[in-house]
Amino acid sequence: MKKIKSGVYGLNAIMDGGINANSTTVVIGCSGAGKTTFATQFIRRGLEEGQEGVFVSLDENKEQIIKEAIEMGWTDILDHVKNKSLVFIDASGKDFSTFIKKELPSFVKRWEGADARIAIDPLTPVVWALKDRYEQRDVIGFMLKEMRKIGTVVATLEEHGKGDLSGPEVVIPMYLADNVIHLNYRATEESNRYLKIVKARSTRHSDTYHRYVIVGGLGVVVDTKPYHPTRSRKAAQQIARELAAHRSEMPESAYVKIRNSLKNMRDDDLKGIDKEDIVRLILEEYGE
Repeated sequence: MKKIKSGVYGLNAIMDGGINANSTTVVIGCSGAGKTTFATQFIRRGLEEGQEGVFVSLDENKEQIIKEAIEMGWTDILDHVKNKSLVFIDASGKDFSTFIKKELPSFVKRWEGADARIAIDPLTPVVWALKDRYEQRDVIGFMLKEMRKIGTVVATLEEHGKGDLSGPEVVIPMYLADNVIHLNYRATEESNRYLKIVKARSTRHSDTYHRYVIVGGLGVVVDTKPYHPTRSRKAAQQIARELAAHRSEMPESAYVKIRNSLKNMRDDDLKGIDKEDIVRLILEEYGE
């Protein structure tokens, strides 16, 4: 398969040279993970190569996306908008099912075979608007298939689960995409950004985690060396033991709720915080 450079520094090295042309990639992450930055880098790299770019916005308007690009130091985006090598489709606030099934095909017909780069940012409003899973699959699948007629697609998706891709909003897009890249961002960690290529059809790829940073002027930069985030839960286990010793001092319902929530805690979540202080504060809150 023909490879195209992603524009995301370090990503090509862990995806066997780049992204397969005319494929669909879904980039998943929570707020602040760098999804829009990733999508914009992908578009800009194509513009450098003389490809056209299409930015489909399903949430923020065109002005906001351009503003964020300029703040990153990518002022050249204004030249591409002016000469129409980069076009925006603003679908924010529209009925997504109608837009995708009725309006989008006429645009695709005009651009079919253009070998452009397409960013869809984000898919999340479509998922929220369509509660039925079959309708989600039908509409999102139709959209991705149509946009592939124009070129190579990168779509972003907001994650609202526990950082483990368990949220219901990610299931259908992950299934439909050729590639899935998870931007895992945890504000509680010192090294708080790492990504993993969860899926990449018809290509060799790294199967481990990699740290990444977001740098002004460069955007997302991926460390090609493997990263192994700690999974230790010693702190949570210590807190659980301490709470068990004071179980009679708090309502049973609160004890059970907190004990269950500790299953999601890792040592990195409590950097700089004393475990005994956590127990004391919980008992102060619920103590009878």
